[in-house]
Amino acid sequence: MPRLSKPEKDNLSLKLTVVTLLLVLAAGCVAAEVVDKEKSTDNWPRFLGPNSLPVADNPKLPERWSTTNNVEWVTEVSGVGWSSPIVWGGKIFLTSAVSDQPMKQPSLGTDFSNEYLAEMREEGISSEEANNRLYERDREMPHEIVIELMLYCFDLESGARLWERSVYHGNPPGGRHRKNSFASETPVTDGEYVYVYFGHLGLYAFDFDGNPVWATPLKLYQKVRDFGTGTSPVLHGDRVIVLNDNEEQGFIAAFDKRTGKELWRTLRNVGDRRKTGWATP
Repeated sequence: MPRLSKPEKDNLSLKLTVVTLLLVLAAGCVAAEVVDKEKSTDNWPRFLGPNSLPVADNPKLPERWSTTNNVEWVTEVSGVGWSSPIVWGGKIFLTSAVSDQPMKQPSLGTDFSNEYLAEMREEGISSEEANNRLYERDREMPHEIVIELMLYCFDLESGARLWERSVYHGNPPGGRHRKNSFASETPVTDGEYVYVYFGHLGLYAFDFDGNPVWATPLKLYQKVRDFGTGTSPVLHGDRVIVLNDNEEQGFIAAFDKRTGKELWRTLRNVGDRRKTGWATP
C-alpha cells in the first residue's frame, strides 16, 4: 500500500502536539470494579480511561501546565485527528488522518454557521442557496481529498516514535464536517492487541509491534448531514463492541477480539426521530 509523504506546511497538516500525554501517564485507577490490569497507574487503555470515567485520582497530577511548564517532552504528529491517545506498558497509541492536500480546518465557537447564514440572508440569498453554500463550505466530501489513516506508537518516557502503520489510503468512504475529523475514534487495548475503529471503514487489530492481526470491513452507512463518525470501540471480556448510529440502520455489535469475527448484532430502531449519534458504549 503506497504511503503519502508527510506534509511539511501547516496548511497541509494540522500538527497535533502530544502535550497532555503526561496527564495520561499520571492517571491512576478510578474505580474498584475494573479489570486487574487496568488498575496499573501506567495504563490508560481506552476512551475516557479505565472504566470509561474521565477522572484520574493520582495525587501527583500537576494543577497547572503549559507548552513549557510541567511537560517532559513534546512530539509532533502529522495530520488531523480528534481521537485520544491511549497508554499501555510504556507505549502510547494514537490515530490520525494525513493528507498532502489542504484539509478544511476547524473553526472556533458554535455560532459561526448561524452568523454565516444570517450574512447571506441579509444579502438576499435564498435559504436553499445559503444552505447549499454552508454545506459546501463546512463539509469535506470523498471526491475532494485523498487521505491516509495512520496508527502511531510512541515511547511513553521519551516521546520517540517507535513505529507507524498505514491502515487505509485513498478517498474517504464518507464525508465529514470540518469540526470533525476522519480519525475521531479512540483506539482501545487489552495489553496484547490495539483495536482501531474507523466508522466509515471497519475494525482493525494490531499487536504491540505494529503487526496487523486482522481486519474486519464494515458497511458504510449515511450519517446525518455528512457530519462524519466518532464512536470509539470498547472491550468486554473477549469481545470488541462497536456502536454505529446512523440514518439508515443503527446497530450495536460484538466482535471476537482474537479473529475479528462478528459474534452478534442488535439493530437499533428509533422510528422517525433523528437516528445519527456519536456516543461510545
